[in-house]
Parts: sequence; structure tokens; C-alpha cells
Amino acid sequence: MNRTVEKVQESQLRKDIPEFRTGDTLRVHVRIRESEGGKEKERIQPFEGVVISRRGRMAGETFTLRRVSFGIGVERVFPLNSPTISTIEVVQRGRVRRSKLYYLRGRKGKSARIQRSERARPEEALTATAESTE
Repeated sequence: MNRTVEKVQESQLRKDIPEFRTGDTLRVHVRIRESEGGKEKERIQPFEGVVISRRGRMAGETFTLRRVSFGIGVERVFPLNSPTISTIEVVQRGRVRRSKLYYLRGRKGKSARIQRSERARPEEALTATAESTE
């Protein structure tokens, strides 16, 4: 039974999601529906923040982004395979040593910063190996 559920969920997964992990800064473009005067309008609004957690697997996977807006911390949980997400782009890679960054909630200012990482993106790693073999 479990294998059939996995096969069904695998067909529903999105293929356009970049590789990211906790500590990375993402910009998630979210589709927002607005209704003014009986008209349904849809616009795209970016939400940029640090990934403080990632949980679940397959179709039920979610990630939490945190940003500080006008001195107030705002966290938002996104289902990874949601149709309301237009695109996800990795703005900056972060170097952290744990999988859940809930300790950032109690920090502010410089102590809430995350060290930058020099991890190579998968497409950059492929081009680097192709250039070195030539």
C-alpha cells in the first residue's frame, strides 16, 4: 500500500523547485487572489526570508521562511508543492550547523545574521567539472 501511495504522490511533485536547505535565503513568488468590486484579480507578491525549518516528505513537505519587517519578525509556512507558489529562487546560501533555526526568533540585529556559504550550486558544479576536463 505504501509504495502505491508514493507513486501517486511522486506524480504530483513539482519539478521546478531549486535545491535549498536550512539557512538559505529564498525569494518565494506567491500568487495572491484579490477581489475588488466583483472582479477576481491575481497578482504575484515576493516573500523573501531565511529558511528556518524544512519538514515532511513527498507531497506533504513544507518549509518555514522568516524575515524581519519593520522590526517585527514574520514567519510563513509554505507547502513545497503548492500551486500558489509561482517560483522559488535562492538569493543566498547560508552556512548553519543545525536543521532547525528556531533560535533566531530570540535574536535581533547582528546576532541574527547567518554566515554566507560558498556551496556550489549543482549547475555550477557541472560546468566546473566540464571545464576542468577540457
